[in-house]
Amino acid sequence: MLPLLTTSQIREADAYTIAHEPVSSINLMERASKAFVSWFINHFPDKRQIISVYCGTGNNGGDGLAIARMLYEHGYQQTNVKIARFSDRESADFTENLQRLTQLPLSVTDVQENNPIPAEISDILIDALLGSGLNKPISGSFKELVEYLNSLKKTVVAVDVPTGFYTDGEVDKYATVIKADLVITFQQPKINFLLPESGPFIECWEVVSIGLNEEFIRSLQSPYQLVEEKDIKAILKPRTRFSHKGTFGHALLIAGQAQTMGAALLSSSACVYAGAGLTTVCIPESGLTALNTYQAEVMAITRSAYELPDLELQKFSAIGIGPGLGKDEDALALLQYVLEEYEKPIVVDADALNLLATHPKLLQLLPAGSILTPHMKEFDRLFGEHSSWWQRLQTLHKKAQELNICIVLKNSYTITGTPDGKLYFNSTSNAAMAVGGMGDVLTGIITGLLSQGYSSKQACIMGVYLHGKAGDELAIPNRLQVVLPGQVAARIPATVAKML
Repeated sequence: MLPLLTTSQIREADAYTIAHEPVSSINLMERASKAFVSWFINHFPDKRQIISVYCGTGNNGGDGLAIARMLYEHGYQQTNVKIARFSDRESADFTENLQRLTQLPLSVTDVQENNPIPAEISDILIDALLGSGLNKPISGSFKELVEYLNSLKKTVVAVDVPTGFYTDGEVDKYATVIKADLVITFQQPKINFLLPESGPFIECWEVVSIGLNEEFIRSLQSPYQLVEEKDIKAILKPRTRFSHKGTFGHALLIAGQAQTMGAALLSSSACVYAGAGLTTVCIPESGLTALNTYQAEVMAITRSAYELPDLELQKFSAIGIGPGLGKDEDALALLQYVLEEYEKPIVVDADALNLLATHPKLLQLLPAGSILTPHMKEFDRLFGEHSSWWQRLQTLHKKAQELNICIVLKNSYTITGTPDGKLYFNSTSNAAMAVGGMGDVLTGIITGLLSQGYSSKQACIMGVYLHGKAGDELAIPNRLQVVLPGQVAARIPATVAKML
């Protein structure tokens, strides 16, 4: 896992690297600027373009000055620098880089407070105004400058962090922030890049390594972790020659009503494709024909209204409940029955989550290690309204520990909260997967993994990753705008095979 650091922790990592590598702060800045420029020149190869580098007078501005110098040395001779002189203070590394820049015939213009902002004709704007040190909304001349730059509708590349954007903590959706087409960020993504509030301000981001001490970064014990492919490869258990269907457990999905059988079909099918040795789905009798037509490998237990089915719960390795189940009294009775009678972890999704929200005492019946898989609205119904995703992170962190469960909070970078106080951000998935039924597939995948003996934490982290990775493999190479949930489920075995 890649630990994700807060702003203060990143500064600690900078300071530790400077002291123990050892490397001077100006040379670490040089290293960061080289990493930025290396990525930039590979993706903006036209050296005839006019580039304006906007610099503050702190260390982010120092990065910008070094970047301007290096771009010029790489042949981008129509590069110019504009320095926002809105303060009398300069960092030492900014001053040193400004001195280095004066050796080259680059145009350097000071943008003075209360003076007109110089007209801009450049094709690309590089934002190196403020960086990650921001602790309050920008105002005054910085605000005016950012609003002006945003109005130009130019291609904007931000150095490390867009000016005005908080790297952690609550993001004000009305804040004045440079709208960046690309952020080239140093060492690791910033936590708020992975939350939906970044969407209006950041089109995409790329990480470049600047050689901060990885051992020290891991020693900081950040609760925020980014899941990488190597982490999934370390968890996956290859099948052995003499394994059989009994080796991989028997999963039960309790799902579907007459009008919502699609959810039951998708979740149970995904459970099969995720590798459960046996999969049974408890559905209304009216759905039996649909099930046999859609997925012959899934066994069925039918249920009728006003009567609890005889499920013999203890024979199942894992149970998932909720997709398309409904929220009537029968569904509530079935959920309560499972919570009271089953002692192993349960995967709870969709309608079952809404039943927990309207009957919160049932949360206390969840077996240890159970898994909730809410989207944002379901999460807020369960745990109260939140005004920001940062607030949801803190609630997720608290509730997973308090209830001794895993909570999978779904979004573009789905976050899994675990009882040990960690928050795991997923690094796969794409917008083509924004289709009804994707959540049902995820529930089936996680239930299937749980039935095979993976721990709740492993099933969540791996299930979310594989779900997104399968969607990526379908959508990205083919540039598809939409992939269907059933396609994602069917792709899972091939996705797993590539990792073994």
